[in-house]
Amino acid sequence: MDVSLRFRREMDKGLGRDTNPTAALKMLPTFVRSTPDGTEKGHFLALDLGGTHFRVLLVKVSCNGQQNVEMESQIYAIPEEIMRGTGSELFDHIADCLANFLDKLGIKEKKLPLGFCFSFPCQQTKLDEVNILVSWTKGFTASGVVGNDVVAMLRRAIQKRGDFDIDIVAVINDTVGTMMTCGYEDHHCEIGLIVGTGTNACYMEEVRNMELVDEDEGRMCVNMEWGAFGDDGALDDLRTVFDREIDAGSLNPGGQLFEKMISGFYMGELVRLILVNMAKEQMIFQGQVTPGLLTRGSFNTGHVSAIEDDRDNAGLLAAETLLRGLGLSPSTEDCVATQRVCQVVSTRSAHLCAASLVSVLRQIRDNKAAEKLRTTIGVDGSVYKNHPQFARKLHKMVRRLAPDCDVRFLSSGDGSGKGAAMVTAVAYRLAMQHAERQRILEPLRLGREQLLEVKRRLEEAMEQGLAKETHQQASLKMLPTYVRATPDGTEHGDFLALDLGGTNFRVLLVRVRSGKKRSVEMHNKIYSIPQETMQGTGEELFDHIVQCIADFLEYMGMKGAVLPLGFTFSFPCQQRQLDQGILLRWTKGFKATGCEGEDVVTLLKDAIRRKEKFDLDVVALVNDTVGTMMTCGYEDPLCEVGLIVGTGTNACYMEEVRNVELVEEDEGRMCVNMEWGAFGDGGELDELCAEFDRVVDESSNNPGKQRYEKMISGMYLGEIVRNVLLEFTAKGLLFCGKPTERLKTRGIFETKFLSQIESDRLALRQVRSILQHLGLTSSTCDDSILVKEVCGVVSRRAAQLCGAGLAAVVDKVRRNRGLEHLRITVGVDGTLYKLHPHFSGILRETVLDLAPGCEVSFLQSEDGSGKGAALITAVACRMRDAAKH
Repeated sequence: MDVSLRFRREMDKGLGRDTNPTAALKMLPTFVRSTPDGTEKGHFLALDLGGTHFRVLLVKVSCNGQQNVEMESQIYAIPEEIMRGTGSELFDHIADCLANFLDKLGIKEKKLPLGFCFSFPCQQTKLDEVNILVSWTKGFTASGVVGNDVVAMLRRAIQKRGDFDIDIVAVINDTVGTMMTCGYEDHHCEIGLIVGTGTNACYMEEVRNMELVDEDEGRMCVNMEWGAFGDDGALDDLRTVFDREIDAGSLNPGGQLFEKMISGFYMGELVRLILVNMAKEQMIFQGQVTPGLLTRGSFNTGHVSAIEDDRDNAGLLAAETLLRGLGLSPSTEDCVATQRVCQVVSTRSAHLCAASLVSVLRQIRDNKAAEKLRTTIGVDGSVYKNHPQFARKLHKMVRRLAPDCDVRFLSSGDGSGKGAAMVTAVAYRLAMQHAERQRILEPLRLGREQLLEVKRRLEEAMEQGLAKETHQQASLKMLPTYVRATPDGTEHGDFLALDLGGTNFRVLLVRVRSGKKRSVEMHNKIYSIPQETMQGTGEELFDHIVQCIADFLEYMGMKGAVLPLGFTFSFPCQQRQLDQGILLRWTKGFKATGCEGEDVVTLLKDAIRRKEKFDLDVVALVNDTVGTMMTCGYEDPLCEVGLIVGTGTNACYMEEVRNVELVEEDEGRMCVNMEWGAFGDGGELDELCAEFDRVVDESSNNPGKQRYEKMISGMYLGEIVRNVLLEFTAKGLLFCGKPTERLKTRGIFETKFLSQIESDRLALRQVRSILQHLGLTSSTCDDSILVKEVCGVVSRRAAQLCGAGLAAVVDKVRRNRGLEHLRITVGVDGTLYKLHPHFSGILRETVLDLAPGCEVSFLQSEDGSGKGAALITAVACRMRDAAKH
């Protein structure tokens, strides 16, 4: 347990950017991002170079219902003079052998993807590039390779021949190859382990924990190079005199200390040193020490395996034969003692190996925040495969140290060569899937030219909506609001405000104070509107509203007071003056009869008269967008645009009255309610609409209407995402190609999920919990990344389209005023703008880019609809009083 804790600390050091340079565990990124999922298919070449022989393989992977791998391979020798010659000679030789192999199979004219298993320490920056060979090992000393890019050298050698071409897709080491080979058979496999001549391990780590990689999404295989554990002294108290002696006599004193306690290359030598020591201490062989026993390498790991064979005294016989061969005359006790020494050495090796594996299991379990981890370890190497007891002891100790992990060990058949092909197959699958995903998402990505065109068309639609002749057929209604000024700070008095825009309705008392201590103090009460009232008669609806006002005045102790009132009425209205508005149509589920085509203010006044309890001076009828502009205008006199991006979207701005042809005046300015959600209803956005937009539009309550709103607002973004996810799933790019019933349900993917999923602070496992809520219980980490990507593309487009519209508005204000440069503030409200982590930033960026002559600030509105109605009333009263005087 103690070794396991030490190892975990070393892992953390290796993963950290600042601590990595001095860490013993280098935790190298391999850029292998996914294990096989069983859908890989195709023909792949593999090169396996890790010793004096290398192999070339052709691997055929097919998956028609059944996973299947066929392999043809050829082994080629590397002569010693080439191993120790120059790098270009070595790679020319490899290219020649590759050409020979392709010739034999008659596939020289095909350009096949190739995976290169290169089992030497390398610093890697991409999957298909080994930037730098760190050092040669295993007897290689070819000059001019260390410090150079191995892939580039192989590519050059192939190009020099010029008679065939291949596509080098992946470079890996043998440990990763082992994990990938086993991962093809068992999709739970996420750890690779080698215990043979040397030892190493790799595992799938969360990229967010890997500070050496400038990304934070998804997972990546880490090559731990764990043989170097202890090189910084972390194991000094556990290393024996025999370990120190082995290290001193090795080719690399002070390096790979963990490997020297575990791997097959040193196991026999450790046993020999212990036997020499025991003989010198007169414990065995009657104190006899022969030249054979003193010869380095006379005792190897194969001997250890044979001596530990516990079938019918086979081990003791093997011990006797070996010891006699070394010139000794062993007694039965000597043979038993020798067997015991072998057991102690191999058991320590298995247990140390188990301790470090448990650190890896704990790391993966913590990453997944799982109570119990179910995983598979792919294993290769002569010690693991050939030693009679090693595997059993390793498994037993892992299970004992990590009872909360359900671990399967899978022995790899032909790890490195087949593994290189599997990494290539996975990389190829990921590249093909990536290309297919980008093809599907392409229509949702907008370029600068397209956004400029949206801006131009919206400017045109604004002109059409303002002009008398074209107003009728214009998609933007550009409704005059009769709000003629924004607050100047001298407003003063008590005002009532009503806010009706949904199933709840608010009554507010707003106290506006001018002078040095300008302030707005608010009291409000929320009342609900029963469903039957929303859908009953107009009289019932307005009687209910008046009853609520009476209750509020009594609650505030103001019975009998006559106050000016502002009415926020967030439904489309045609206004002829500030205190009058003809309801064009109900929206948001309201269906009260006798209201459409009528003046809403008159309906309210009639209801007050029927009540005969109080009188009110209805001064202004406004919608919530105008309210937002006014609330922000009170804080910032430069605020002359209002924008709402929430469930729906709309904008308003201060236009020169001379341009508002529906109003018979020429002087001053007036706020125009654009009702811009309807932009596109005249076909202006048709070529920008993706298939997903059409599907969402057709299944909405108002097909063909509010096209711009359906590409921007919160009510529809989740639906667009859901349709993209369905398309991905149908193409097998997501959720293993299996959509759930819930994902097929309209409206299930709420826009708040977009805001949560795109939050930078949200780990992928939290994205998974949102997906699980949608019934996607078997979604993977890769699925979470894709869902996040889709949400990002859809919300980015929404913010850019909104930005293009806003750029058109501020540029129009600038041109109206004949200015080179305009400073202006936009007052904004709405849940999408306020809660989405990136929407506001992308919106700002787009406006800055498309309207360079405008310096635009954004001010978030606090309670635009309620406070805004009162402020419009206050401004109107100020102007009315000024006119009287």
